[in-house]
Amino acid sequence: QVQLEESGGGSVETGGSLRLSCGTSADTYRRNCLGWFRRAPGKEYEGVASIFTGGDSGRAYYGEFVKGRFTISRDNAKNTVYLQMNSLKPEDSGMYYCAANLLVCQAVKDGRDVSDSFDWGQGTQVTVSS
Repeated sequence: QVQLEESGGGSVETGGSLRLSCGTSADTYRRNCLGWFRRAPGKEYEGVASIFTGGDSGRAYYGEFVKGRFTISRDNAKNTVYLQMNSLKPEDSGMYYCAANLLVCQAVKDGRDVSDSFDWGQGTQVTVSS
């Protein structure tokens, strides 16, 4: 069973920063693309950022709304990906979920819907106040 452990959510004011973490097993990390989706109440999932964790490329993709504010990175020694979020806006509020699957990268890149085949973390809440 794939386990994804998220941390780092919280409450900040507009313009603030947060860093989310998603850790997993070495096997899951090597075989996949890991990424973040978010969901606000009453809205659909949005692909935030993703990064290939299998192999050397480390290619990353971002949702269009990120516009240079967020950076996804990886630590191969810790089997962990990070999402650094800067210049946060109230519309960035929602539950942020880590997902693992080779299709996660494509989903974020192309703005596709999430899939039942994705493995998910429990989610972490991000709240940005105005």
